[in-house]
Amino acid sequence: MNTLTVTTRGQVTFRKEVLQHLGVHPGEKIELHLLPGGRAERRAAQPKGAFSALRGLLQSKTNGTRLGIEEINTAIAEAGSAAGAGDA
Repeated sequence: MNTLTVTTRGQVTFRKEVLQHLGVHPGEKIELHLLPGGRAERRAAQPKGAFSALRGLLQSKTNGTRLGIEEINTAIAEAGSAAGAGDA
């Protein structure tokens, strides 16, 4: 169990091993869900991208040719993996 100390300003610092366990990197956010009984659940915030960001995702992979569904799925999986999506 990790114990955090609250400063006089109401702040806490998460130790490096906790952040690594959560998969949180500098500049990223942590979600804190308040639960009954004075409990809370913390987890790494999952970035939410806009659907419009998918536009042109496959453009560099096609070289002007049409892709089959398996090729599209592979390209999407590679892009998601590179972006950190799917880390649960």
